[in-house]
Amino acid sequence: MKIENIKDEFPIFDEKIQNNDLVYLDSANSSQKPKVVADKINEFYTKQFSNVGRSVHYLAVAATNLYENTRSSVQKYINAKDKNEIVFTKGATEALNLVANTLGQKYLNEGDEILITELEHHSNYVPWHFLRKSKNIKINFAEVNDNGDISLEDIEKKITSKTKVIAITHLSNVTGAILPVKEITDLAHSKGIIVVIDGCQGAPHLKLDMQDLDCDFYAISCHKMYGPTGLGVLYGKKKWLEELPPYQGGGGMIREVKKNEISYSDLPNKYEAGTMATAQVIAFDQSIKFMESIGIENIMKHEADLVGYGQELLQKNNSVKLIGNPKNKGGVLSFTLEGVHPHDIATILDEDGVAIRAGHHCCQILHDKLNIPASARASVGIYNTKDDLDKLNESINNCKKIFNLK
Repeated sequence: MKIENIKDEFPIFDEKIQNNDLVYLDSANSSQKPKVVADKINEFYTKQFSNVGRSVHYLAVAATNLYENTRSSVQKYINAKDKNEIVFTKGATEALNLVANTLGQKYLNEGDEILITELEHHSNYVPWHFLRKSKNIKINFAEVNDNGDISLEDIEKKITSKTKVIAITHLSNVTGAILPVKEITDLAHSKGIIVVIDGCQGAPHLKLDMQDLDCDFYAISCHKMYGPTGLGVLYGKKKWLEELPPYQGGGGMIREVKKNEISYSDLPNKYEAGTMATAQVIAFDQSIKFMESIGIENIMKHEADLVGYGQELLQKNNSVKLIGNPKNKGGVLSFTLEGVHPHDIATILDEDGVAIRAGHHCCQILHDKLNIPASARASVGIYNTKDDLDKLNESINNCKKIFNLK
């Protein structure tokens, strides 16, 4: 599939926003959905629906096969060693909470340390904070540098003899920094430290290879990968998923239940309690096939070209201050406009049909470090073009006129 015509695959771009063509620059928040994904959800509910893993009738068996086909597709896409290392969750947030909770129960003790970074999304901080409160775990922070990046050197500097877990983002949703996660993982493992990666921004935009990366856990947000909402993926090394306790109890995750004892299912059912988001899982297979039809290398090149173009454009725009200039940058352009609150920027841009996000982007620690309450963020996806970034710049200029900025 050619990128040049890719917008035709997304029905939402046929819609008018404020009487304008939609310029959607909010993919870091959530990506738009290709028709094949929406069609698959409709087909499943109208022609194929059944719960999975329970009944033996035709529809149940067929639905279970479709569900497990997606697991195999995810395994292949991220090059996991075993399909049972793929656990479906209700989102990357639940995936990260699952890891923190189960590690906290089985592995972490009072006085142990977790190392995260000042770039982290709240989903990769708050779950560790719960352990700080309940088990007196200490949290240390690797510091963001002037370019909005995290260095391997500072990670190494912050490791102590008590560090048990390093939990880091793959790609910052504010500065766009792509962290050297393989090098960090190698360093951590040389010291016996577990590595947890928040891959919400990495998975849609970067080539993933779990066997090469060798991290212990990797969390994926499916709605950022052109897939349905309400669904996440947790990759976990089999040795950890077998050793750690279940996260939730209920149907589907048990082997045998007695009055005095309960035994649990094998992987991955052990971590998939209750009725799962079946339609979303089955439709996510179409998301993966869609991305594979374009090719992740082509996606990466396209988005790198867009970010380079957008960065150059905004750097030339007076009063616009870009946040971060990391060594390796993903598809995020966060900025402030002198004297204008980001929420006002976003509101004015919306009148031109330009959709961006404004706020702290669930990264208050980073915004505190930058000494700003919020920022505006334009983020690209496969459907964006240089024309979209030109329209972003034009709309920013309209905003400047309203506020009498040069």
